[in-house]
Amino acid sequence: MNNHSAAPNQKRPFWTIARKDAAAGFLFIAPQTLGIITFVLIPLGLVFYYSMHEWNVLANTFTFVGDANYQMLLRDPNLPPVLLASAIFSAGLVVLNLSLALLLAVLLDQKLKGIVVFRTLFFSPVVVSLVAWTIVWSFLLQANGGINGILAVFGIEGPNWLRTPTTAMISVVVVQVFKNVGLNMILFLAALQGVPKELYEAARVDGASPFKQFRRITLPMISPTILLTSIITIVGSLQVFAQIAILTKGGPGVSTTVLVYYLYQQAFQFNFFGYGSTLSILLFLIVAVLTFIQWQMRKRIVFYEN
Repeated sequence: MNNHSAAPNQKRPFWTIARKDAAAGFLFIAPQTLGIITFVLIPLGLVFYYSMHEWNVLANTFTFVGDANYQMLLRDPNLPPVLLASAIFSAGLVVLNLSLALLLAVLLDQKLKGIVVFRTLFFSPVVVSLVAWTIVWSFLLQANGGINGILAVFGIEGPNWLRTPTTAMISVVVVQVFKNVGLNMILFLAALQGVPKELYEAARVDGASPFKQFRRITLPMISPTILLTSIITIVGSLQVFAQIAILTKGGPGVSTTVLVYYLYQQAFQFNFFGYGSTLSILLFLIVAVLTFIQWQMRKRIVFYEN
């Protein structure tokens, strides 16, 4: 009797199996959580704090100005053309990159001899240094560069690609597309190889044309990858800097001055760190809104969300 009555009063051990599992889980996510806090949340808070101040490095002053930088943002005459250039660049990059990547993936998905060589060839620009890639293209796109030299062989007089507003924007978009199209191509290729072959066989038995098979089977089945690549490409297009800095420096005029390069000019060339921080907040909001909109569109794009 005494042994049975004492059993309910025994104290439960602190390290139960559930608590051990929870502690192991927290330990696994601790590095990621610490990284997000250190490199995302704290810098984001500091950027907002700096946007409420004006920091003059030369005069060594740090003055609270309230919402003055945000009022300047609304009155900035250069901001509309900068946002327009950013929109044109992003739209051109996304359309060309995703279209070309999908086309290459479909072509390279064919079981042909030597196709691995072409896959490597198209992917190789992704691993090339961005600065080196852009410098080479800056020489090719000069008035007396390699592109115009090739056109001259066919009797065509090419323009100075980087000194005309329209051709300058086209040039930076094309250079960026050629640099990164291989990454999306590999993602699309992996998605295409995951589509069940039985679906195509059933479609052929029903008399579906290759185009209808692509539209009715291929596109819906790779829709998760389309969503992923579109988000990655749009976010990347809004963060482009090195290509603009090396190829055009935002010119001619402000025709290729995208938001990140304009931010750099205000903060590090003109020493308006407070206003540069305000532009950073604007960039963050644009990226967040676009990502949220795309994520909500998954219900219409991704086949298993319908």
